[in-house]
Amino acid sequence: MKVYGLTLNLKDDPQIIEKYKHYHRHPWPETITGLLEVGIVDMKIFLLGRRMFMFLTASDEFDPAVDFPRYIAANPRAAEWDVLMRTFQEKVPEAGADEWWAAMEQVFDMQQHLPAGGAKR
Repeated sequence: MKVYGLTLNLKDDPQIIEKYKHYHRHPWPETITGLLEVGIVDMKIFLLGRRMFMFLTASDEFDPAVDFPRYIAANPRAAEWDVLMRTFQEKVPEAGADEWWAAMEQVFDMQQHLPAGGAKR
């Protein structure tokens, strides 16, 4: 499995932020199905103020540069969702010219520091 951390800002408007949260409490089923079809196993989005953090778990075969565009191209509702969500969003200053959601560097993984056999409970 692969994991990804991505970040993005919402526009600085409390009404826009609430609307964005509403859409994510009620996602369109076709968007969820499409994510599974391209290899995303789990997705979580966290919000602090207007800064978002997305944590993705994906299959080993998943390639964001290939599979996100494939997800949008193959799924008209996903493309519609993407266009709609971008009306609420802004790139973070650290994003590259070709990034919308900016990739974050993983700097810690607790699993790599556990003794052989895993953690005791």
